[in-house]
Amino acid sequence: MEQVVKSFEMSLFSLFLVSSVVAREIAFPPVAAVHGPTGQYPLVHGDPIDITTGSQFSGLTTFAQMPYVNCFVDAEAESTPYDIAFLGAPFDTAVTGRPGARFGPSGIRLGSRRLGGWSVYTGLNAFQDWANVVDCGDAPLTWLDNTFALKQLDLAHKVVSSRPTKATEHGTTPRIITLGGDHTTTLSALRSTNRHWGPVSVIHFDSHIDTWDPSVLGGGISHYAGVNHGTFLHLAHEEGLISNNSIHVGIRAPVVRPRGDYRNDIRCGFEIIKARDLDRLGVDGVVEQIKSRVQNSRVYISVDIDVLDPAYAPATGTAEPGGFTTRELLSVLDSLQGLPVIGADVVEVAPAYDTAAETTTLAAAEVAHSLLSLMVGTPVM
Repeated sequence: MEQVVKSFEMSLFSLFLVSSVVAREIAFPPVAAVHGPTGQYPLVHGDPIDITTGSQFSGLTTFAQMPYVNCFVDAEAESTPYDIAFLGAPFDTAVTGRPGARFGPSGIRLGSRRLGGWSVYTGLNAFQDWANVVDCGDAPLTWLDNTFALKQLDLAHKVVSSRPTKATEHGTTPRIITLGGDHTTTLSALRSTNRHWGPVSVIHFDSHIDTWDPSVLGGGISHYAGVNHGTFLHLAHEEGLISNNSIHVGIRAPVVRPRGDYRNDIRCGFEIIKARDLDRLGVDGVVEQIKSRVQNSRVYISVDIDVLDPAYAPATGTAEPGGFTTRELLSVLDSLQGLPVIGADVVEVAPAYDTAAETTTLAAAEVAHSLLSLMVGTPVM
C-alpha cells in the first residue's frame, strides 16, 4: 500500500513539472489578433480605450453605444456637432396608473446594447449613414414639482435643439428622439418642434386617446393636476402645437364619456385607428390610412409602449390587453419611411414591471431604432 501511495505522489509531482514547463502566456498569431473590425481591444498600454462606446457590456450605457455628449454644456456640445440626439426624460409623476417610467430612459438604453448593423428589412444602417447620432444623457428634472420639472424639460429641449448640426446639407436643426418617462413629456417635445418647424401632424401610437379635457381627467382637482399623461394632446392642441390632420393608432382603452371624449378628440384634430382594425386592414392598410391622414406634412411620432399587448410589453404604467405584437408595430413603423419626421419619442416604459428577459425594454429600444431609421432615411431642411 505504501508503495502505491509513493507511486501516486511521484505521478502528481511529474504532472506538476510538465505543467510548469508548458505553461506560458498565449501569443495569438496575427490571423487571430483581436485588433480589427471587432472593435475589441486588450487592455495594454497605448490601446484606445473609450468608456462611452464600443462595448455592449462595459463602460457607460448610452443608446446603442452611441457617443455621449453633454449637450447642456456649451464647451462640450460645440466641439461635437450632431444631427440627431437621444434625450432621456426621467419623469413619471403625472401618471394615472403605475409609476416607474422615470427609470424608462436607463431601461431602454440597457435594452439597446446589441443594436447596430444593417436592417434585413430596410437595408439601412442608421448608425453609419450621413447623420451624426449622439446620446445627450438625461434632462436634469426635479421629482418633487411637476410644473418646475416640465419647465426644466422645456429648457432641455430648447438647448439640445438649438445646437449646430454636423451635416448642414441635410438640415440645420438637430432632431430629438426622447426616451420617456411618462407621456406628459411629449408636451415639451411638441413645444420644441413647434418653435423650429411650426405645427406638426402627430402620429400617436397608444392604447389611450390622451386628448382628455383636463376638466374631465385631473383638472377638476386643480390646474396643476390637469397637466398629465392623459391630457397632454388636448393641451398641445390648445397651444396650437399640432395640426388638424393627426392620428391615433392602436386605440383600445375605454373612454370616460361615451360621446364627449370622441367629440373633443376630433376637435383636437385626431382620427382613430383602433387596435383591432389591424386585423381587418392589415399592416399595409394601416400604413395607407396613416399616410393618407398626414399627407405630406411634417410629422411627430409618439409611441406609448402600451400600444403593444401586455404579453409583449408588460412593463408599462397602464397596460391594456388586446394590443399589437412587437412585430406588427415595427412593421408599421418601418413602412412609414419617406415621411418627414422632425421629432419622436418612446414613452411609458417602467422597467420595474418587466420580465427577467427584459421583454419591454428590448421592444422599446427596437422602436427607438425604427424611429431613428425614419429620421435618417428622410432628412428635413
